[in-house]
Amino acid sequence: MLHRIFRLTFGLSVALFIHATPALAEALPAGVTRVQAVEGITEYRLKNGLQVLLIPDASKPTTTVNMTYRVGSRHENYGETGMAHLLEHLLFKGSPKHPEVWAEFTRRGLAANGSTWFDRTNYFASFASNEENLRWYLGWQADAMVNSFIARRDLDTEMTVVRNEMEMGENSPQRILFEKTLATMFQWHNYGKNTIGARTDVENVDIPRLKAFYQRYYQPDNATLIVAGRFEPQQVLRWIASDFGRIPKPARKLPVQYTLDPVQDGERSVTLHRVGGVPLLNAAYHVPPGASADYPAVELINLIMGDTPSGRLHRRLTEQQLAAATFAFAEGLAEPGFTLFGAQLAPGQDLDRARVALLATVESVAAEPVTDEEFKRAQVKWLKDWEQAFTNPETVGVALSESVAQGDWRLFFLTRDRVRDMDRAEVQRVAEQRLVRSNRTLGTYVPTDKPVRAPTPARVDVAAELKAFKPQAAASAVEAFDASPANIDRRTQRFDIGNLKVAVLPKGARGGAVRATLSLHFGNEKTLFGQNDVPAFVAELLDKGTATLTRQQVQDRLDALKTELSVGGSDGSVSVTLQTRREHLADAVALVGEMVRRPALPEDALAELKQQSLSAIAQQRLEPGAVAANQLARHGNPYPRGDVRHARSFDEMVQDIESVTIEQVKAFHRRFYGLQRAEFGAAGDIDVPALRAALEKALGDWQGGEPYTRVPNPIVPAKAERFMLATPDKQNATLLAGMPVPLSDTDADYPALTMANYLLGAGGNSRLWKRIREKEGLSYDVRTSIGWNSVEPHSEWQASAIFAPQNRAKVEAAFQEELARALKEGFTAAELAAGQRGLLSFRRLSRAQDGVLASALANNLYLGRTFEVSARVDEALSKLTVEQVNAALRRYVKPSDLVVVYAGDFKP
Repeated sequence: MLHRIFRLTFGLSVALFIHATPALAEALPAGVTRVQAVEGITEYRLKNGLQVLLIPDASKPTTTVNMTYRVGSRHENYGETGMAHLLEHLLFKGSPKHPEVWAEFTRRGLAANGSTWFDRTNYFASFASNEENLRWYLGWQADAMVNSFIARRDLDTEMTVVRNEMEMGENSPQRILFEKTLATMFQWHNYGKNTIGARTDVENVDIPRLKAFYQRYYQPDNATLIVAGRFEPQQVLRWIASDFGRIPKPARKLPVQYTLDPVQDGERSVTLHRVGGVPLLNAAYHVPPGASADYPAVELINLIMGDTPSGRLHRRLTEQQLAAATFAFAEGLAEPGFTLFGAQLAPGQDLDRARVALLATVESVAAEPVTDEEFKRAQVKWLKDWEQAFTNPETVGVALSESVAQGDWRLFFLTRDRVRDMDRAEVQRVAEQRLVRSNRTLGTYVPTDKPVRAPTPARVDVAAELKAFKPQAAASAVEAFDASPANIDRRTQRFDIGNLKVAVLPKGARGGAVRATLSLHFGNEKTLFGQNDVPAFVAELLDKGTATLTRQQVQDRLDALKTELSVGGSDGSVSVTLQTRREHLADAVALVGEMVRRPALPEDALAELKQQSLSAIAQQRLEPGAVAANQLARHGNPYPRGDVRHARSFDEMVQDIESVTIEQVKAFHRRFYGLQRAEFGAAGDIDVPALRAALEKALGDWQGGEPYTRVPNPIVPAKAERFMLATPDKQNATLLAGMPVPLSDTDADYPALTMANYLLGAGGNSRLWKRIREKEGLSYDVRTSIGWNSVEPHSEWQASAIFAPQNRAKVEAAFQEELARALKEGFTAAELAAGQRGLLSFRRLSRAQDGVLASALANNLYLGRTFEVSARVDEALSKLTVEQVNAALRRYVKPSDLVVVYAGDFKP
């Protein structure tokens, strides 16, 4: 898996969640040295050079392990592009002691993967706390470090998977434009090379050369092992010393890299011509390394320019109808990197006008200095996002990987301190130095008599930068929570406020974190007929201002309350989810109450949302996955246009969006919104009396709204059919197959069919994965799933795969053969035992997430359930027999009833 390409606007892509960890009192294992402790993280070092970071946190019953190697695409030589990423894939092919890695992940219920980026490669896994799984995963990592196969047989099968991942990226204009922009921006440095590598390098890779690369960089003195969450530190140190301590310190010296691009001396251009999508603009500028004292200013500049709705780009392009959306993001890398500002246009918008406005806005800081209001808003938002990141112990290792790659894990905290202590003048200085015409990559080259150039790129002495760093006090410890269904029900408090049903699970959480969900239901199949996109637009407009607060004031209020909020709506319901803290929960509820009851519903925001929706549809029209899904939804759909169950064509979607008026939006809110039927679920560090008072004040007297009756959706038989849909110039294709299942998740066959689907195609040990991905290497992603209905016997079984168009026949044959074999021969007792272990572990992991708990509490109120239902399902899964599982698959999954859709650029 490649590192993420876009981080639109701003937002920490990872989170860290730590607490005070006293120095281990017992003697350390032989060969282990304690180095330092910073804000709850304790660093150790083995004699062979392995760096170990331990972050014990008992607040959630989960453990996360992350191994970061300081090697990425930056370290590849001529002819070696893609080697770091290819090694990431091959490590999962196993070693002599661990020959079936993906299957073992699934059997043990590990949510595991790896990622490769410019400066590092990492492997991570999260799982419900379990000493056996932790011991196994540490053992695999130690074995994988020096004993992975890296064999020709594995390379031959995985090669097609890697190529399929390339082709998946090739389908995305945004991703390719990003790649071309960096390639034009960096003439000599490897940051200009795509991490996935050149196709010729990957396809012709030499095994001895690949092994040499592996043996050079996959060594203990080039790695950082991070263990976070619930575990016993002394025991884990002993295991690490035993597993990793036996690996000798390598005698080789890592090569010294010295290539830097010279300062750019004029704007550069690149143009991409492809079929499909919408116009896009990128404006990229060279910036200092992530360890530089100037880099935090770049992060704030991105917010000042790219945030929504306060950002200059949003106000000058999106609000002026010059673009459908704008964004900004930067990469804090080990060496001088980049920041990028961009715009996505809707069909019909003028590319030249958008380009002029984009560049004029980004490069306006000298003439239009950063204001105190802009600076303070960006600083508050950045620090809020950083603090919000301290609410999930499972991602601690991933959070630190980027800082490790920059040169020292403590940079994670130093960057926070630098943002906190920064002043407006520093941001202004960096913006004036970096956001200049000659430092830009966009458009065509234009000579100038008096070029203005950015500072010469330079490395940073990380040790010197850290001399003045003073760690803050670590957070205090919280309770160890048992996430069993019985304990969840025992701890949950339920009460009603008028028609609002409330379920609250007060529990310890790091940083006083709270997750909450409010759901409202309204209307029926008759009253909702013909509303089309109006309900969705009403939901999307709820956070765009209220009767007393502007759109910007709502966002500023959320930032001040350290609260993240999202709103989602469908035809007969709307859901608001919150992530906040104990001390701000009551005020956040008050704000939500004002938003749902008295929204401003501004016309300019509606116009913006309509443009973004039209832009999204234009992109989907030639995307294989979207085209296939639309065909599958529409096939056999009997409902007339206007019915909420009608599956629309892309043209109908466009017509419906264009026809929405602000008068319709306001009328819908007046008519439908109210407390006819509603649920509120919350989990975390909650003051229950204060929350109850806040809910009563915000929603207790709310009246009105259309009466709610769930829209029935019975099974309507559809003719089995096979579709071949053309999506020209797309190098990745999609298979999508589906059929209805006459079951709900309360039926007696639910556990057996869930398990059958899991064994067939829902994990790294499933039949389809092992055949199509592992054995034949035809697909990067192949799976089956069941969309379970909770209220009526109409669920949906689906199978999907992505692949190169030329491999369609092979994928089709493999899919049909494996499905037929499963139906004929059935699954084995060994497969069932492994499936039970893995699936039950995944279910336990899910119940350890506060966001999942909050949503489940609200949903259980809607369904009239408790977590006793989850406990019964767990028990039924644990007692399944092979005969029950095989019978369920044969009873409900019938190849003769499948609707199969292939979408891609299939050559004759």
